[in-house]
Amino acid sequence: MQTDSLTDVRALYEALLLPRVIEKKMLSLIRQGRIAKWFSGYGQEAIAVGVTSALREDDYILPMHRNLGVWTTRGVPLKKLFCQMMGKEGGFTRGRDRTFHFGTREHHIIGMISHLAAMLPVADGLALAAQLDGSDRVVAAFVGEGSTREGDFHEALSLASIWSLPVLFIVENNGYALSTPTAEAIPLTDIADAAAGYGMNSEIVDGNDLIAVNEAVERAASRARTGDGPTLLEMKTFRMRGHEEASGTKYIPDHLFKEWGERDPVNLFADNVSELLSENERDKIQSRLEHQIEDIAEWTLTQPAVVSDRATELSDVFEPITEVAEPKYTGKRETVRFIDAISKSLFSAMQDDDRVLIMGQDIAEYEGVFKVTAGFLDEFGSARVRNTPIIESGVVGMAMGLALEGWKPVVEIQYADFITCGFNQIVNNLATTRYRWGAPLGVTIRAPIGGGIGAGPFHSQSMEAWFCHVPGLKVVFPSTPEDAAGLLRSSIDDPNPVLYFEHKKLYRSLKAEMPTDTFRIPLGKARIARSGTDVTVVTYGVGVHWAQEVADELAPGGVSVEVIDLRTLIPWDRELVLASIRKTNRVLVIHEAVRTGGFGAEIMAEIVEEAFDSLDAAPVRIGAEDMPVPFSNSLEDDIYSARGRLKEGLLKLLDY
Repeated sequence: MQTDSLTDVRALYEALLLPRVIEKKMLSLIRQGRIAKWFSGYGQEAIAVGVTSALREDDYILPMHRNLGVWTTRGVPLKKLFCQMMGKEGGFTRGRDRTFHFGTREHHIIGMISHLAAMLPVADGLALAAQLDGSDRVVAAFVGEGSTREGDFHEALSLASIWSLPVLFIVENNGYALSTPTAEAIPLTDIADAAAGYGMNSEIVDGNDLIAVNEAVERAASRARTGDGPTLLEMKTFRMRGHEEASGTKYIPDHLFKEWGERDPVNLFADNVSELLSENERDKIQSRLEHQIEDIAEWTLTQPAVVSDRATELSDVFEPITEVAEPKYTGKRETVRFIDAISKSLFSAMQDDDRVLIMGQDIAEYEGVFKVTAGFLDEFGSARVRNTPIIESGVVGMAMGLALEGWKPVVEIQYADFITCGFNQIVNNLATTRYRWGAPLGVTIRAPIGGGIGAGPFHSQSMEAWFCHVPGLKVVFPSTPEDAAGLLRSSIDDPNPVLYFEHKKLYRSLKAEMPTDTFRIPLGKARIARSGTDVTVVTYGVGVHWAQEVADELAPGGVSVEVIDLRTLIPWDRELVLASIRKTNRVLVIHEAVRTGGFGAEIMAEIVEEAFDSLDAAPVRIGAEDMPVPFSNSLEDDIYSARGRLKEGLLKLLDY
């Protein structure tokens, strides 16, 4: 870093001083009771400013809540930024999230969520996108020292090192994670030592020295641009205020404030460049900035509160999609297994769009545990068929980063049961981003689900209802080869996160004719799997086949059962379901998942609210017993499964 140019020195000093001036104003407003909350980075400004000033404008930065200097140094418009920080009309998130919980792709900044370290895998995804696109762009991601204990930290470092991703992991070690001293949480004096375990470069940096920070980042970025992979930069610093202003600092020994106060980053930089930038010039810069920030802050406080309406808020949960027409076929058909329909559809999607790639455990040479990706590696290569370590959270977060850059990642979770390890990334990161700050995330997560194969408690669960409760996710659950193929193509095309559940039991046990065409089936449209007049059965997945079997058994006795296959749970086709009930006047809902809290309860509640007058009998809901899935086939079939109770439930309903 060259600091012998007066222009450069003045610009750096102003960049360093600006967040400090803003901090002082915000702290003053807190004391006056004019704003309610503030996360202070007072004393840590050199890190945010030093990192940002050392990078190119097209390099991505993923800051945390003490990194105001990232936003100011990148030239984010201050009035809009203040509206965001104060929750006023005109902010980036329109009142939907706070302070720096958002992104602005125009400035190549992707903000945080409250679940610390969660953005590090996203940084990996952005870096992989740069790598795949042939760009020499780098990505810098911030994390506090306390958050380095989170699994996402280790998953992100592992993956970045394995794939030599151009990521700079910036650890701001300010000595305390809220009130817990670093020594009580981390069995190392230097967090930079962790880099050795991942085979990556590392460096310990004086985080209060702007020049040292800048030079360390320049070195790391230069290595990353030339293919030398990631770097862990531990920035030693100190937080002069509380974790957030209301929490205070009583837990911190007084002598630390004195020691670190003597190394204040603004004063330290001023001393280092005093020969080039006089005290008088520095005072003029400070006075100008103080007047500017005073005016902007006071203007912001006069701005109106955020207003909206229900329709606007709901419409922004999902990215709008181009309407998918019902498929039209050439007439040619072939008999295909359920698993082959999925494989063929995924294969054709990757053929048709080179921005589609698939990631997951053992999906390349091994071709996946169920062999869905057989032949994919030979056809598409390792850049688009990517084996990952056992890091469900890491790979979902990385998929988000890829999607932000226009890729269409498909993530294979080896068994749906293991999706719990990526739960936070799915429900708190993927699901909320479109609503919070408008970024569409076209991520498809494929997950083999369900029981019936004697696989026991951890390979047989049906947990689809968990995700149906999360706004911002779409949930797909096909039951036939044709639907599996068409719904998968629509899922990959969709610019929103989609969970695509594929039933393991059906993989090789179900064959059916389907069109040879490439086609799409719109999400949110149920189908009448079997027409009937006496009773409606609403179900999905393997439940469709259970219902059709029982309907066949009852048909010789004159019972006419209508079977509705939902196909998509979020959104689900209320209109078709209600129309069927108004025709048959009786309804039974069945699913493989346990009964309590299952998606059937949501369907039943809607039916009772909207079609109660059409019911000639109390509706029936059947699910699995409220217990873990047993390993023994006899225990699963005879006790746990809902299948054996379906016929009895239908007869009871018909006799009502």
